[in-house]
Amino acid sequence: MTTPPVPADAFASLRFADFRRLLVASASASFAGTAFSVVIGYQVYALTQSPLVLGLLGVATALPTLSLALLGGHYADRLDRRRILLVTRALLVLSGLAFATLSLAGPATPVAGLFLLVVLMGFARGFGDPASSAFETRIVPAGAYVNASAWLGSVGQVAGIIGPVLAGLFLTRFEPSGTYGLMAALYAASWLALLRMPPIPPVGVPTGEGRRASIKAGLRFVRADPVLFGSMALDLLAVLFGGAIALLPVFATDLLHVGPGGLGALMAAPSAGALVVMLWMTRRPPLRRTGVWLVLSIAGFGLSMLLFAVSRTFWLSWLALAFSGVFDGVNMLIRRAIVRTRTPDQMRGRVAAVSLVFIGTSNEIGALESGVASHFLGVVRATVLGGVLTLAIAGGAAWRWRDLMAWELQNERPPTGSGEAQEGV
Repeated sequence: MTTPPVPADAFASLRFADFRRLLVASASASFAGTAFSVVIGYQVYALTQSPLVLGLLGVATALPTLSLALLGGHYADRLDRRRILLVTRALLVLSGLAFATLSLAGPATPVAGLFLLVVLMGFARGFGDPASSAFETRIVPAGAYVNASAWLGSVGQVAGIIGPVLAGLFLTRFEPSGTYGLMAALYAASWLALLRMPPIPPVGVPTGEGRRASIKAGLRFVRADPVLFGSMALDLLAVLFGGAIALLPVFATDLLHVGPGGLGALMAAPSAGALVVMLWMTRRPPLRRTGVWLVLSIAGFGLSMLLFAVSRTFWLSWLALAFSGVFDGVNMLIRRAIVRTRTPDQMRGRVAAVSLVFIGTSNEIGALESGVASHFLGVVRATVLGGVLTLAIAGGAAWRWRDLMAWELQNERPPTGSGEAQEGV
């Protein structure tokens, strides 16, 4: 049995100065992203009163990301990943300022203009997200990959808790324009933290390989690994049918009768649950029966969404969403561990891009599914159906993907081609 790439020290990755800077950059961007999710959903629903339009909002984000993600992964394996992040984060700052300016029109804000800006943000995400995922593994040693993932996930969940609440309060007091201004400021803080880090280009870049061949190589790598492919496909299917985040403005407004502050609290609930389990897993990662835990987390997510669908009490709805976050946190950490321990550095950008296509856009495509289903079935029936389908997906995965079910983190070898990381203050 090989030594698992998991140190006993819960603070192992925090001992590296560049990782701490990355943590600040990631937290700032996560705060900005969660604030954006609250304000854009609430604003679009207030302007249109249409769950279907909320679903189309997800498509507006997903399509440009899908179209550019694989190309972004190709360049993340060939160019300075930090420089890619600096450019894309600067574009997100400008997008926040544009949203703020457009929203000064109040009730006369053009929905088409908001959708156009969402599409532009999707382009930035398509290039930036693969570089971000590939970047983090070069600043900590292989033995700290899982620990670093747990900390990055934890700060993301802290942002997911505080960000929606803060956005809800800003939205109440300063309206959408002021909230978008907050988003721009947070992305600017992320840009500044990245600026303090040294350039870290990828290693082992193949020569003479064109873009199309490079992208195909990334796709083949993922498809050939049943554990890697299975974990991505499982999450895609579960979130595609089981997620109901896009419908939260409808639940908050029409069923639970809470305002922007209540919406922010509901959107923070999954992150609260995920934070608890991720902090726990900085010390006790799921080393044994890891694949089984992954599938069980999907089933638990489906049960949580069923409870949320039938609840008409704010605290019970919040609790159901919090438990969905607990199960999603387990799922997230295991997926990240699979990607980081089974991918060599020269493939990280392209594998991250494939992961983004599978997982990063599942929320947005799932938002369309939720919007269309709720348009024909109503929000409650659509959410119940999603929960049932998620349970069926978990059962199918347990029967179909035996290699994934048998996978254990404790038996995984550290990946090759890792960069050097140095401790510092």
